[in-house]
Amino acid sequence: MQEDFRLIVDLVLVLGVAACGGLLASLLKQPVLLGYLIGGMVVGPAGLGLIKEVIQVETLAQFGVAFLLFALGVEFSFAELKKVKAIALGGGGLQIALTILVTVLVCGVTGAWGSLPAKGVFLGSILSLSSTAVVLKCLMERNETETPHGQVMLGILVVQDLALGLMLAVLPALHAPAEVIGVAVLTALVRIGLFAAGAVVAGIWLIPPLLRLLARTESRELFLLGVVALCLGIALLTEYLGLSIEMGAFVAGLMISEVEYADQTLTYVEPLRDIFASLFFAAIGMLIDPMFLWQNLELILGLVALVFVGKFLIITPLVKLFRYPLKTALIAGLGLAQIGEFSFVLASEGQVLGLVSRRIYLLILGTTAVTLILTPFVLRLLPLLFNFAESMPWLKPYLAGEGEARDVSEELPIKDHIVVCGYGRVGKNLVKLLQQHDLPVVVIDQSESRIQQLRDAGVPYVYGNCVSFHVLETAGVNHAKGMAIALPDPMSTRLSLKRALELHPELNLVVRATQDKNIEVLYQLGAREVVQPEFEASLEMATYLLNDLGFSQFVVQREMQQIRNDHYLDLRPERSASEVSRDLRQATRDLNRRWYAIPSTSPLIGMSLEEADMRYLTGVSLMAIRRANGNEIDYPNNQTKLEEGDRLLVVGASEELAALEEFAQGKIAVPGENSACQWIAVEADSPVENKTLADLKNHEQSVKVQALRRDGKFIRRPDDKTDLRVGDQLLLCGSLPSLNQLQSLFAAANKVPLSIPIAKANEAQTLKEFLP
Repeated sequence: MQEDFRLIVDLVLVLGVAACGGLLASLLKQPVLLGYLIGGMVVGPAGLGLIKEVIQVETLAQFGVAFLLFALGVEFSFAELKKVKAIALGGGGLQIALTILVTVLVCGVTGAWGSLPAKGVFLGSILSLSSTAVVLKCLMERNETETPHGQVMLGILVVQDLALGLMLAVLPALHAPAEVIGVAVLTALVRIGLFAAGAVVAGIWLIPPLLRLLARTESRELFLLGVVALCLGIALLTEYLGLSIEMGAFVAGLMISEVEYADQTLTYVEPLRDIFASLFFAAIGMLIDPMFLWQNLELILGLVALVFVGKFLIITPLVKLFRYPLKTALIAGLGLAQIGEFSFVLASEGQVLGLVSRRIYLLILGTTAVTLILTPFVLRLLPLLFNFAESMPWLKPYLAGEGEARDVSEELPIKDHIVVCGYGRVGKNLVKLLQQHDLPVVVIDQSESRIQQLRDAGVPYVYGNCVSFHVLETAGVNHAKGMAIALPDPMSTRLSLKRALELHPELNLVVRATQDKNIEVLYQLGAREVVQPEFEASLEMATYLLNDLGFSQFVVQREMQQIRNDHYLDLRPERSASEVSRDLRQATRDLNRRWYAIPSTSPLIGMSLEEADMRYLTGVSLMAIRRANGNEIDYPNNQTKLEEGDRLLVVGASEELAALEEFAQGKIAVPGENSACQWIAVEADSPVENKTLADLKNHEQSVKVQALRRDGKFIRRPDDKTDLRVGDQLLLCGSLPSLNQLQSLFAAANKVPLSIPIAKANEAQTLKEFLP
């Protein structure tokens, strides 16, 4: 009776310390995982000693990881695995094999362990596994599970999890001769094959009827009880077959993922997953001896560095070998450079089998724990590292975007088309509506299954990432009439928006905002319209109800449009200034940003943002202004005036930031009382095509060519010998009549110019006489 009560006390202690540690970490703006681990260390056997039964602790850890893997299996489907099957199966398998091989060779050369290859294979198996739980949690927090690097990492992690069963089956035979090891591997593969065949049969003929029967009872408790029993039952079956409980739980989740009740199952299981995930990480913390870590700190830090560097050097080239862009390979290499939580299971089994001493076991635990703690920080710092790397001209060509387009449809519209980024539910409906009006469309997507849908439907497509300059150029963004970004990933959305405007500053862009806190960021980056699906649904429902109740349709539509014009401010929850500022910093973290102090002699001082028009003239986007008195204006509007002592938070390419510096110092002309500046594009068949800037100056002496945009690059004060090409955009400054005359030269020979130079407000009256 006393032992049973002790187990309850231990369980309450673990839950309590996990909650306290997670809360403290959250208040300090650190990953909650760190709080779980430290909390476990405090109450564990090596800490305060409140929990002394290590066996019970390890049972809790195993129980927790089973539910974690079951929920992952429900979320992760075979359809998702097919997207990255090459890198998952080929790359994941090669990564495990290479890690084990390198470890065996290093142990052999250094003589670290005498009995080779047994101990080297064991250590290599431990090092080859990465943390599914930690990486998945970090990707979900950043909404990056659908990104290329997210899919690559999850694919490799799934293969590592499946390989755990094979490793556990082979471990007992490592002391035996080579032929015995071969028999053990073959036996394990046969068991895995039989289990996989049984899982497929059960997933097709047994699981769906069982879930339908449970759902028919309309009892939430009974449905949850049946699902949990199914999960643990299959997990115990795999343990009986000599595989792992974790593998069984994951396969049980995969079996349910293909059934129509998968979403319902996940909704019910998620609370259990979250509770047992916290138990799992707290239990890992209990296995760590803080005194041992402190006494061997230098050695453990050295091992951590070796693990990070070694796994990075193995994974990065492998991902690149499978024809992924360098940036994706680098993120995957850094993201998977830790030792995974399943290594605790292997290390524990290895200690029981006598493969490692107690000291080596503790070193493995300490090294694994430190890498798990560091991983969230590494993934959080990656955007800053890439921003710094992309600011270097010699590195930018390798890191900007996500590489070349993988495939392009045979016929793409050349100009005046609409580019749609993302062919999910929103993108698919958008394309259908545009085609009903006979508008030319090009879709960009990076999912093979969606590209196949586009092929079957005969819709022009570009197979690639919307973030890439090369992909955007291939889709003809430079000559498009408009662009819609319907991506689920906020980071990709922001980067796509910024880079599309670098290619085509006047592009008409509408963007989908997945969260209301992203709305202002997207407007500041240059979106003409930002649509938030949840707010739009509420507006349409309100419109229907008000019209049905007899309110004037015209008045209702006007009110709804006013809400849209105000960026849904009436519907958004109120946020403090500190919350807005924090969200702004987080949103611009993945962009090339910097604080710029306006010189005291700058001609911009006293101008409104509308008059300065920095984005139009230099390409940078202004996100915030910090006044000399310390006040900060986040997301300033067009009427905000620049003052002496202002510091500007701006984002843009390095060339654009350099252009802003010259622009703010008065080295590039700004609109004055008797002149204006305007970007004018060279159109096909225009008279200036293939002419030089010197020819242009000879034609109109009073106009100065301040800058040139070509292929997304900003060139300050271009040379007079520069020839003009179709698509070039020139920043011309001069008198309004001269600009108007030159504009006709830039238009196509058979086209009448419809636009006029942008002028200051006090020139509006004189502008009428220059209308064509």
